[in-house]
Amino acid sequence: MRKLLSYLLLAFLWLLHFLPLSILRRLGHGLGLLLLVLGRERRRVVRINLRLCFPEWDTARRERVLRLHFILFAQAFLDRTLLWWASRSRLGRCIRLVGRENLERGDGLPTLLLAPHFVGLDAGGTAITMITRLTSIYSRQKNPVFDAMFLAGRQRFNGALLLSRQEGVRRALKAMKRGMPFYYLPDLDFGRRESIFVPFFGVPAATITGVSRLARATGARVVPCVSRLARTGYVVELLPPWENFPGESVEADTAFVNRFIESQVRICPAQYHWLHKRFKTRPRGEMKIY
Repeated sequence: MRKLLSYLLLAFLWLLHFLPLSILRRLGHGLGLLLLVLGRERRRVVRINLRLCFPEWDTARRERVLRLHFILFAQAFLDRTLLWWASRSRLGRCIRLVGRENLERGDGLPTLLLAPHFVGLDAGGTAITMITRLTSIYSRQKNPVFDAMFLAGRQRFNGALLLSRQEGVRRALKAMKRGMPFYYLPDLDFGRRESIFVPFFGVPAATITGVSRLARATGARVVPCVSRLARTGYVVELLPPWENFPGESVEADTAFVNRFIESQVRICPAQYHWLHKRFKTRPRGEMKIY
């Protein structure tokens, strides 16, 4: 029964991809408001995150960003129907890729695409796979039907090499050395074992050190890839490779990564993934935040 319901939901989502983007976004707006009302625990998480990261804001401003975040999150979720099933030509009209020359430098170096968790993250991955084959790591879904759909949707162009988190990064490293960009997501809390504590908006945050370690292990250039939801679709920006990176230490590099992400979040705060418990893991002796 559960599998049947999953297939019915997928069929409904498939039908949505035929809708004009304007109508899809209106549906997402409504869905976002519904999630805002029903998602009591996630509302609390977003409020805590915004209070910690933007203490200079008044309550009214944080509430406006909270409301907009739920709407944008839901719109990006429904937009995945386009990413999974819309034609290449339609996606080309919906996704504007800026800075492609920063990916195609022809210098022979491996490339690490640093992709912060904005709501448009999947659109960024799709935009890159439309021009080249890439590798990335994904988290398996508990529902096998949705897991298969997420995987197929993200692999539809150029046969992207997607590896589960359980497989580790060894195969991704080999793919990088063969010239495949690594679409890397560095800003979730994966617990104490894989992380060090560096500031994120002034709050100690458990942060994985993979950007620094991968760059050191492969000699890769780090190209930031920032994806933002726009009225007509998405803007995916590939920024120039970082200079003098990696630097003096893994700790300094990881702090630099967080400062960079902060700078991008400040451009469009409502589009960052505030639903995530970014400060769940605390330094020893500190009280829980959530």
